[in-house]
Amino acid sequence: MYMIGVDIGTTSTKSVLYNMRGEIVAVHHKEYPLLTPHSDIAEQDVQQIFDAVIETIAHVVKISKAKEGEIAFVSFSSAMHSLILMDEAHQPLTNSITWADNRSYKYSELLNRKYDGLSIYQRTGTPIHPMSPLSKLMWFKHEDVNTFRAANKFIGIKGYVFFKLFNRYVEDYSILTATGLFNINTLDYDEAVLELLGLTKDNFSEAVDTTEVITGLNVEYAKQMGISPDTPFVIGASDGVLSNLGVDAFKPGEVAVTIGTSGAIRTVIDAPKTDAHGRLFCYALTKDKWVIGGPVNNGGVVLRWIRDEFASSEVETAKRLGIDSYEVLTKIAERVPPASNGLIFHPFLAGERAPYWNANVRGSFFGLTLSHKKEHMIRAALEGVIFNLYTVFIALGVLMDGEVKTLKATGGFAKSALWRQMMADIFEHEVIVPESVESSCLGAVTLGQVALGIKPDFSHISDMVGVTKPHKPIHEHVVIYREILPIYMKVTNQLMDVYLDMANFQRNHEGNETE
Repeated sequence: MYMIGVDIGTTSTKSVLYNMRGEIVAVHHKEYPLLTPHSDIAEQDVQQIFDAVIETIAHVVKISKAKEGEIAFVSFSSAMHSLILMDEAHQPLTNSITWADNRSYKYSELLNRKYDGLSIYQRTGTPIHPMSPLSKLMWFKHEDVNTFRAANKFIGIKGYVFFKLFNRYVEDYSILTATGLFNINTLDYDEAVLELLGLTKDNFSEAVDTTEVITGLNVEYAKQMGISPDTPFVIGASDGVLSNLGVDAFKPGEVAVTIGTSGAIRTVIDAPKTDAHGRLFCYALTKDKWVIGGPVNNGGVVLRWIRDEFASSEVETAKRLGIDSYEVLTKIAERVPPASNGLIFHPFLAGERAPYWNANVRGSFFGLTLSHKKEHMIRAALEGVIFNLYTVFIALGVLMDGEVKTLKATGGFAKSALWRQMMADIFEHEVIVPESVESSCLGAVTLGQVALGIKPDFSHISDMVGVTKPHKPIHEHVVIYREILPIYMKVTNQLMDVYLDMANFQRNHEGNETE
């Protein structure tokens, strides 16, 4: 028998087929474009994503030569904060509007200013931000009235996939607690928020726990995937909370830090809890396990920008020598001491979520002198990403039930020894790198095992995830970072008053570049 974990991501969908020992047998992923006709728009074609789910499952079943009845279950992970408007004929009126869509930034400001956004956050666990379906629905209600009125259901991308597969509108607690529409204390839609939108519970999917097992698969789709129509499907959870499971960071005091294109820092607690200042999210893993933390927009995307804009000649040389371009960047950064000789980089190239939840913040170098060179700017950019994550880490420490025991680093950045050491030095904590691959898919499969009673709890994950040699803080580096971090935070706070002015200037002049 086999298990399949499916991760519906922002840039691709991936299916991973495991044997019952948790070993990977087959992997397949299918990419699709992010539609960005304007800098504030970020959408995806729902049919392309659904097709990718069918194709990737079919592919791993085929290459593993698994027979139709040998799939024990399929369990899902999904990106958060997506929104699709469906009409009465169950057809999508919109694309899938992703977390990266920023059109509703004015309505996030309105929610905070006029409707006590902090109170909404404390009931729903989702900070007020353009990423959230709540802000997106406020935009539709005021800016695209005809589409809003024509809509009968408001769902996410995983909800769309399950509707197509089972003809049932259903969403899990994990995805719902990331919408701003769902009360984390009652595990039901928040009545005050629905009243604000002029909607009712009937306009949304049935809410179920992440361990909900759904059967009755559409026969035609089952045939296309090469599996039995009787195969149990576990609705699963969001990619972020499942990543904590997948890297074995779900016990008290265990913190996971992930940096891919974006990044996040998260820990698991036993009951929902929110931050007095609205800096952290609180999402469900199951109804009895909750994940608190903060996502950042600016992770590997900053490194890619630095590579493309600051190191094009070095990258070309690396290509000719067959060396990874990012490895070249870290080698250049190694020439410079910690804190980059007093050069600070604020890494807000894509606005920022945690801890500021401000789509208008902008990136900057601070402290430039004639003595600074390209290598200082590269190192400062790497440090800036970790500095920002550290500010989220400080907020997280306030809410945690106890002290941080282990810090586990995952994502593309974990491949870099320099970046791992930076994190150990800046966080002043040992950093462990789990040898878990496909962590969200592994988390989905582990959740599926518990949902179907194959395993009693999540404790077996430790046997499935190895670790590499830990990085310990270097005292001399810690001392200098402790000196520059307060300057980084002070400058960031002082710039908050002018970020909106700059963002408005840029929006007003977008597209006015001369040849």
